[in-house]
Amino acid sequence: MSSSDPALSVHGVSKAYRLGMENAATTFREALMRGLSRDHATPDNTLWALRDVSLEIARGETVGIIGRNGAGKSTLLKLISRITWPTEGEIRLYGRIGSLLEVGTGFHPELTGRENIFLNGTILGMRKHEIQRRFDEIVAFAEIDRFLDTPVKRYSSGMYIRLAFAVAAHLDPEILVVDEVLAVGDAAFQRKCLGKMGEVAHEQGRAVIFVSHNMHSISLLCCRCIVLDAGQISFSGETAAAIEAYARQFAGADTQPSHPARRPGSGEYRF
Repeated sequence: MSSSDPALSVHGVSKAYRLGMENAATTFREALMRGLSRDHATPDNTLWALRDVSLEIARGETVGIIGRNGAGKSTLLKLISRITWPTEGEIRLYGRIGSLLEVGTGFHPELTGRENIFLNGTILGMRKHEIQRRFDEIVAFAEIDRFLDTPVKRYSSGMYIRLAFAVAAHLDPEILVVDEVLAVGDAAFQRKCLGKMGEVAHEQGRAVIFVSHNMHSISLLCCRCIVLDAGQISFSGETAAAIEAYARQFAGADTQPSHPARRPGSGEYRF
């Protein structure tokens, strides 16, 4: 399949959240009254986490999504992963998706590492023999063979994320979605994950969507980048240009350096 074939498309997607005590109803009467009062909700009670976002990602592409905290990055990944649904717009996926959004997502804490590998594979729609075929690779990558039959509730966050990434990357998803969660791992494991994501995209021809605040990792891995700002796409294009656009979001007057003559110090060193 050529790299120009679409992996996913997002058309005019918006996501609204209602602020306040929306889920606090404890009785049928409270729930009924809250439902009847929705027509009278004011715009101030609604937060648009995403607004009219459209993008397309082809197979074999590695696309970064960057932006400040609260820009809508995680919301977009949750919509793509079908954890939640858009308020407006449409998302089309052309293949199986594997996502790693939060430590422990999709894992049952009472089950062992071995059992969770099969559980995750089943959720992804794989058959038992497919999971068994990749099982040894997953365990070797995660480096948790000694703890394979231990309930994952006893794992450290680093062990958790190693196993979760290994499962997401090895169970043949056509689309791999990875959030900032990799920051939990140590530097060696982060490099290992970046290498695996590059292999998934370039050698296996699958799409990778990577969200990170680490611009070095973004520049190493991603062929292009999307910058989100206040729930909207402010830039989409080549990675270096996207990182520059992202940096300009922080270039307000309060971050501009003062004139050297007004700075304290002896002046022996200047930057």
